[in-house]
Amino acid sequence: MNSAVTLIRSAALSDAAEYAYAATVPAGTRLIFPAGACPLEKDGTTAAVGDYAGQAAVCVANLRTALAEAGAGLTDVVSTRVLVASSSQDDLVAAWEVVRDAFGDHDVPSTLLGVTVLGYDDQLVEIEAVAAVHDR
Repeated sequence: MNSAVTLIRSAALSDAAEYAYAATVPAGTRLIFPAGACPLEKDGTTAAVGDYAGQAAVCVANLRTALAEAGAGLTDVVSTRVLVASSSQDDLVAAWEVVRDAFGDHDVPSTLLGVTVLGYDDQLVEIEAVAAVHDR
């Protein structure tokens, strides 16, 4: 299935960004709003305690699962917001690199934020996403 998402790039904006600056979806597209993907194991425990990159990887895996349940994949994601519980730019970058690499060429518009705390014990990373698929 072809993705409903069109990524928009701009030669007028900085080329330092590792993502497209905007994305569009056509009318009649079904939007998917998964809950924030957290670094939780199936038993509810927090994975990769103390490891920003490790938690980001679990978040991506959990996002893939949630999207698949809704009939979508990472290439159907329109945008992401990556939340990292840290004030250190190095920690944010460690999480971001995992997310960026998971999306590969589908470099969706993204926001990377340092936050003070997230909802689960020992949680360091959460990924919010919006996806779109062609209506069946």
